[in-house]
Amino acid sequence: MVGNNCGCCGGNQFDESNDIKQIVRKTYGRAAQNAGKGTKLSCCCGGGPSTDIITRDLYTEAEIQGIPEEALLASLGCANPIALAEIKPGETVLDLGSGGGIDVLISARRVGPAGKVYGLDMTDEMLELARANQKKAGIDNVEFIKGEIENIPLPDNSVDVIISNCVINLSTDKDRVLKEAFRVLKPGGRFAVADIVFTRPVAEEFQDHIALWTGCIAGALESQEYIGKLTKAGFEEPEVQIVRTYSVDDTDGLIPEEVIERFGPQQVAELMQSFASACIRARKPLSACCCNS
Repeated sequence: MVGNNCGCCGGNQFDESNDIKQIVRKTYGRAAQNAGKGTKLSCCCGGGPSTDIITRDLYTEAEIQGIPEEALLASLGCANPIALAEIKPGETVLDLGSGGGIDVLISARRVGPAGKVYGLDMTDEMLELARANQKKAGIDNVEFIKGEIENIPLPDNSVDVIISNCVINLSTDKDRVLKEAFRVLKPGGRFAVADIVFTRPVAEEFQDHIALWTGCIAGALESQEYIGKLTKAGFEEPEVQIVRTYSVDDTDGLIPEEVIERFGPQQVAELMQSFASACIRARKPLSACCCNS
């Protein structure tokens, strides 16, 4: 095993001794702390100028008007799920992995005072930051709750729309995430998330690299695999729409230096052409009563 030069990742590759969830929690906790200080996370594990290749230009000026700067700095998404969710006034929305709260706060404006938006996150620092951002924005129809996306602490059939922004790829049990999403959606409810996907198979060694995992790449699903898992969970009309692709020109900073040293420029170039930002959409059938068994 090759040593790692990135202090926040704690290892070049993960194995049975590594707890991915704890590493992700630590990484995104640091992102929240940095955002609270007015800076973006600058590490191989996500955030900073390099991953701005992925996170930049996701929202319109109108959408972010009045949103606290700290929410923007904590945003580590890969697309704009609100743009495809078709959120309506009076609806109840759930954001899986809500981070600093940017998508929650924007959604709250869409649902209006008759609606409500829940932000679910497992990281204490992100929840603290999100609640502070909510207060600064003066938005009341929002509730940030602590929990894991694999075990959503909401009742069956309780939300109209589920959104998420580059978070589901971080879970090691995506089948459980999608099953839980299906459970809490009302019949006819909509699943509209942004995520990183693979557009073709990649070497297993890349998928076992912790810096690439916390950087939202290694844990990604192939597009057709995503569709298959949505169908298995009970969703109908699943689709994956690629919204941004990447090239070898985007490698600098986005791919940690130790990954380039470990695999070499040619393999890294192939990796850069193998993943993309995507919008994933599906619907819970009107005939569904609860969760798919």
